[in-house]
Amino acid sequence: MTNRDVVFPPGRQALYEKNRYSPAVRANGFLFVSGQVGSRDDGSPEPDLDDQVRRAFENLNAVLAAAGCRFEDVVDVTVFIVDPQSTFERVWAVAQEYWGQAPYPNVTAVGVTWLYGFEFEIKVIARLPHA
Repeated sequence: MTNRDVVFPPGRQALYEKNRYSPAVRANGFLFVSGQVGSRDDGSPEPDLDDQVRRAFENLNAVLAAAGCRFEDVVDVTVFIVDPQSTFERVWAVAQEYWGQAPYPNVTAVGVTWLYGFEFEIKVIARLPHA
């Protein structure tokens, strides 16, 4: 098995080691980022939905920055939303604070029933700028 080129954002290594996954992996000119939730530094969920979405994007941006990327480098987005029928508009309004300018990445939204105590998760694939 080859070694993975793993990216860790500052200060979050213990959380990822506890849960046994990589925050992001570089491969073939792309950065594959694991789903990011609105977790505080101790791993607990941000209680307010709007703040949870903001924290998820801040956590995502920290992973992207650790790899030398920005959200503008993102080409593919998947969001997971608990109870999207009642929360999608609210979640999407907050997401636009981080979305940037056109051209936008492609997006897939998935409604789920459970996210380990969270209500929103975002995972992305970004093109590495130096690739």
